[in-house]
Amino acid sequence: MKTRIITYNINGLRSAISKGWIEWLKSVNPDIVCLQEIKATPEQIDIRPFEELGYFTHWHPAEKKGYSGVAIFSKKEPDNVEIGCGMPKYDREGRILRCDFGDLSVMSAYFPSGSSGEERQEFKMEFLGDFLPYVSELRKSRPNLIISGDYNICHKAIDIHNPVSNKNSSGFLPEEREWVDRFVESGFIDTFRHFNQDPHQYTWWSFRANARAKNLGWRIDYHMATASLEKRLSRSVILPEAKHSDHCPVILEIED
Repeated sequence: MKTRIITYNINGLRSAISKGWIEWLKSVNPDIVCLQEIKATPEQIDIRPFEELGYFTHWHPAEKKGYSGVAIFSKKEPDNVEIGCGMPKYDREGRILRCDFGDLSVMSAYFPSGSSGEERQEFKMEFLGDFLPYVSELRKSRPNLIISGDYNICHKAIDIHNPVSNKNSSGFLPEEREWVDRFVESGFIDTFRHFNQDPHQYTWWSFRANARAKNLGWRIDYHMATASLEKRLSRSVILPEAKHSDHCPVILEIED
């Protein structure tokens, strides 16, 4: 048996639903769905179609309406659900949600973007500085951990369409990329690159300049799995043909 996990920055769940996302979800039929940037509360969504598809739904919306927020939908009911990370400045923005299924923990994470200016870039770097020790402590009790989500960072030059012109862009700054180095070195596997070393594999495209049609993208959405899960990793693929958002989903399959 395999468990199929999808991560998808949906850029507004209500918007994605209007673009046929529920029908797409039914056809792909993942076991666990990690969503980011839901921009909605459960009260604003008709959750019956998800329940009819067999999903338990767990939500961590931002306090600010129409902003950020994460969710996890799963075919199996979690043993435990952790809403937030216990750090109010991040939890107010609805950035972290974790569900535990037996010995496996799956987190939906939406890392801050720094593209709007210096203040948010500083906030992003604070988040990165706090996230690694938080995860290191969590791994003591939950060693089999998958952190799925929008990291808002391209790790290497292969992960961005023009590394030279973007070398000073938020999301590809040296200090952000170095943080991913440290994160991976702490004991995480970039599961997509574990299976695929091909270039031109992206998960986000600007709405400007017809970027998606030209495949001028960034790979900023990841399933990062602890090294203890390496032997259970089965497959990871990007699904660029799914067009409900400016991002696309990424699948990870693991052996049960």
